[in-house]
Amino acid sequence: MKLAVITLVAGRHRHLRLQQAGLAAGTRAPDHYIVVTMGDEAAGAAVADGRPAAKTVPVALDGQGRMPLAAARNEGARRAVAAGAELLVFLDVDCVPGGNLLARYARTAADGALLCGTVAYLPPPPPDGYRLADLPDLAPPHPGRPVPGDREVLRGGEHRLFWSLSFALTARTWQDIGGFCEEYTGYGGEDTDFALQAAAAGVDVWWVGGAPAYHQHHPVSRPPIEHLDDILRNGALFRSRWGTWPMEGWLREFAARGLVRHDRTTDTWCRAT
Repeated sequence: MKLAVITLVAGRHRHLRLQQAGLAAGTRAPDHYIVVTMGDEAAGAAVADGRPAAKTVPVALDGQGRMPLAAARNEGARRAVAAGAELLVFLDVDCVPGGNLLARYARTAADGALLCGTVAYLPPPPPDGYRLADLPDLAPPHPGRPVPGDREVLRGGEHRLFWSLSFALTARTWQDIGGFCEEYTGYGGEDTDFALQAAAAGVDVWWVGGAPAYHQHHPVSRPPIEHLDDILRNGALFRSRWGTWPMEGWLREFAARGLVRHDRTTDTWCRAT
């Protein structure tokens, strides 16, 4: 089974280089490593001398300068399938694959399944950076998702728990789902939308043990106020497609700070006036 790893990048080149090093150290090498650059012309140079060899694919930002995450994933998948990949593995640029991640995804893959491995959120790196051998001991898997044993696969997962940090699916299943909805731009919503598209296509969610990824630390805002307008816009799009709002935890936190309000009569979230 030919396997492609697809990652999106806009900055965070140090994270990208460590991901590439993690892939090189794994028990299964990818047949294709596709790095989709979103308005980031320098990303290709960051991994040009590393292994596995990276194929960089440029995608422009949208007209408002927002990252087209959905469209970029679709373009990466299109290039992978055209190159003959039978299994697509998506990793966020922040995520370093565990040594057996690709091999475990490849052994578990089946048509009609959306595979999700565990993700551990790492503490800040030491001054000289992370060491690959140390990553498994630095943090446990995130408790907000199932944590199966190393040889365990939990089938029948909740689609709304799907996250796009680390997942895999066969090329046929990708075609059955139809890819990500490209109406989403900027932060949030597109991954939950993709999961509900998978559910509508009869695709199951499988939580796969023994396929860990390690999320490299970077500063974040809680709640992500810098993404407030993206969350409102993408959330409204999601509601128009599925009848409910995603990211409601963030919306409630914004409301508690007086930044947004909810109109119960229309089930609409908007900026507070």
